[in-house]
Amino acid sequence: MGLNRPHPEEVELLLRNAELRDELERYFDESISRVNVQHLTLAAENDFLASMLAWEQAPVLPIYRWFEPELRPPRPESLSDEDLPNILGALVEKLYQKRILLDFTEHLSDRQLYTLIFRDILPAREKKMDWPATWLHWDCTGPTGDPEVWLRYYATDREREAWAETYGQALPPTAPLPYPRDLPTEPES
Repeated sequence: MGLNRPHPEEVELLLRNAELRDELERYFDESISRVNVQHLTLAAENDFLASMLAWEQAPVLPIYRWFEPELRPPRPESLSDEDLPNILGALVEKLYQKRILLDFTEHLSDRQLYTLIFRDILPAREKKMDWPATWLHWDCTGPTGDPEVWLRYYATDREREAWAETYGQALPPTAPLPYPRDLPTEPES
C-alpha cells in the first residue's frame, strides 16, 4: 500500500502559512476574518497573508522620511521658471522609485504640481510599505478629491452621468487638459 507523501514544496508552503498566521494573530480583527481565502492556492494565500503582515508592520512616516537622506527639495518660491521642469522631473522620478504615483496632474501647472508635492505630499504621514506590488497613488485633484476638477478634466461621459444622477447636481463643462504630461505609471503585472 503506497503512502501519499506531500511534496517538499507543499510542506514549505504549509509551514510558511502557519508562521504567517501566527504572526498575524495579534492583528486579527473582523476585516481579516471577512477575507475568503478558500479559492486561493496555498502560495497565493501566503502572498496575501505576507502582504497583510507587511501592512500591519509598516511604519507610518512623513513621505520625505522614506528617503535616505531625507528628501528635502528646494522651496517652490526659490525656483526659477527655467529650473523648475528639471527639478520637478527629478522629484517625480524619486517618488516613483519609492512606488508613489501621482494621479490627475494635468490640470496643474508645473509650479502648482511642484508646490503640491512640496507642501502636501512630502509631509504627509503614510504607511511605508516595502512590498513590491504595493503602490501609493496620490490623487492630485485636491485634499478632498475635488469632484469639480475630476468631472471637468478626467471623468468619462459615463462617470459624469452617474455622478449627476447620484448627486442631482449640475455638471461643470468638460475642458481639455491644460498641462498634458507623461508621468510614470504602475508597471503592468
